[in-house]
Amino acid sequence: MKTVINLVLAACAVVLVYICYGSIMGSINFDKEKKVREDAIIARLIDIRKAQQEYRTVHAGAYTASFDSLIDFVKTAKLPFIMKVGALTDDQLNNGMTEKKAMELINKAKKTGNWSEVEKAGLQNFRRDTMWVAVMDTIFSKGFNPDSLSFVPYGNGAKFEMAIRKDTTKSGAPLNLFQAQVSYDVYLSDLNRQELINLKDTQEKLGKYCGLRVGDIEQPNNNAGNWE
Repeated sequence: MKTVINLVLAACAVVLVYICYGSIMGSINFDKEKKVREDAIIARLIDIRKAQQEYRTVHAGAYTASFDSLIDFVKTAKLPFIMKVGALTDDQLNNGMTEKKAMELINKAKKTGNWSEVEKAGLQNFRRDTMWVAVMDTIFSKGFNPDSLSFVPYGNGAKFEMAIRKDTTKSGAPLNLFQAQVSYDVYLSDLNRQELINLKDTQEKLGKYCGLRVGDIEQPNNNAGNWE
């Protein structure tokens, strides 16, 4: 009888060890896979942020809520790039010279052919030329596919949610905000269900968004990501 009881206890101990091991490894594997997926999603959200920040520079500070518009902008738009040659000396700066004034003198000389003022100001080697460079060549690495912007990595074809807000501050200044986000359910639902429930419960108790987000349409946050 005693032997039977010992065998039962031993079996129970083995089962408990297996359950504990499975629980620990389940949590470890969940966190490991979550990190792999979120690294890819964060990279995509950063790309969306870069595209939106450049978009607003040529749209009076406004963002777009349309991925179609954003992708078309990335594919076709060009941005001004100023090529700088030479720099103002301390003496020139102390005498009130600015880059704007320097270029006014140089542009005047180009029109009149009289370079005496430029030479007198010591600006013979000063140049500021504006070149127009494609967005694709400016902010993204070679081989980047703009059509991928809207799609969530590991999301099985799901797209990011994107929204904008146009408002004014109390002082009357324009306020333009944007956010792009994706919930845990979109890219973690095929993993350990209990771990996902625990993760969402923790985030909700902390009053945080259950997923990854860049920007915020509720309050200005300098377009930060909630992972930063």
